[in-house]
Amino acid sequence: MLERFVAYETSGSILLFGATVVALIWANSPWSSSYFALWKLPLKIGRHPLFAMDLHHWIDDGLMAVFFLVVGLEIKREIVKGELSSFRQAALPIFAALGGMILPALIYFALNRSGTGAPGWGIPMATDIGFALGVLALLGKRIPSGLRVFMLALAIVDDVGAILVIAFFYTPQISLSALAVAGGLLVLLIAAAVRRTPMSVFVVLGFFFWAAVLSSGVHATIAGVILGLVAPVKPKLRSEDLAGNAEPLLRNFEMQVLAQDKSSEEATLTQLDQLLCDTDSIGERLERSIHPWVSFLVLPLFALASVGVALSTEQLKLAISSPIALGIFVGLIVGKAVGITAFSFLAVKSKIAGMADGLTWIGIAGIGVLAGLGFTVALFITGLSFEDETIVAIAKVAVLAASFAAGCIGYIYLRFAVLK
Repeated sequence: MLERFVAYETSGSILLFGATVVALIWANSPWSSSYFALWKLPLKIGRHPLFAMDLHHWIDDGLMAVFFLVVGLEIKREIVKGELSSFRQAALPIFAALGGMILPALIYFALNRSGTGAPGWGIPMATDIGFALGVLALLGKRIPSGLRVFMLALAIVDDVGAILVIAFFYTPQISLSALAVAGGLLVLLIAAAVRRTPMSVFVVLGFFFWAAVLSSGVHATIAGVILGLVAPVKPKLRSEDLAGNAEPLLRNFEMQVLAQDKSSEEATLTQLDQLLCDTDSIGERLERSIHPWVSFLVLPLFALASVGVALSTEQLKLAISSPIALGIFVGLIVGKAVGITAFSFLAVKSKIAGMADGLTWIGIAGIGVLAGLGFTVALFITGLSFEDETIVAIAKVAVLAASFAAGCIGYIYLRFAVLK
């Protein structure tokens, strides 16, 4: 599962980059008006007013909830049986991620303590896992596997932090009645997960849960994360027990074939099929089903809808002189690198965490630089932070510039410092 996750993220980063380039070219072409008009097109599904939004909001509130569902599934899997399953394993990436979130936010806050830029402190906290893994993939298999695992675990913890920030600080108003409905549906979802009900039941309940969260005022993407965390990642039947359970059924099937008992054959095949399904958890099936769609459609579409900004001379001048842009840029480039390296050093020296095989301080510093690739979640938080389109454009320019710089500097540093 881990290898598949990394492969999808790495491959998807190519499409994500392509969508970014297309969005920027389109938004600065003679057809720029069609670009901005497209995302404001109203789209209504059904009769309920909750499902009447423009195209951009459907991407932000609908498709991005699916992206965060994958994030939630990956967090759950890593906590249950991955790199975050024990405190000793998890301590270093947790502390590194904390440093990579706290210091960028403080840098931004120091430059934007008040005024229109104040709400944007969450923007430089995020790391784009797809682009970061994509840059590591460009470096080839010579990069130590321990460094890749550290990057993945750090980015996952970083995602947890971004999710909490969105939930607690970027939710403007709450409808208690809708939240109560969402709570009731969550109880049903937990019961469905405990009883290992069919995935179709979980998906239907999950849709209504998403709709209730959307109606409550809490950002709908939080519903995706919660669904991922609730979904069971442990199967009913362990794979090592499959042979023992299947053997008598296979013997029965062989006798039924010889007796040409077609109805019994079908019943036995159904039982065998159920056994195979029982070795596969709902969480694993969900991730396997939707992760390709997220990597190859949802995120590129989000980039196409969100990255486009008119890069006029005046716009660039505003960005260069803006404390908002400076806070984002310095936060991502300097705050991430220093915060991750410093907090990792403190965790190891205080013996809270240990260094895994393949990790060096040079490598950790390189990962810190690469973590400045904010992009997807940083752009997402930008849209939640500001309403003024001019400020949003300034923040987007800063995110793009910082992400490009972090990717280039991180690649060059790791290429020549780690791969000597």
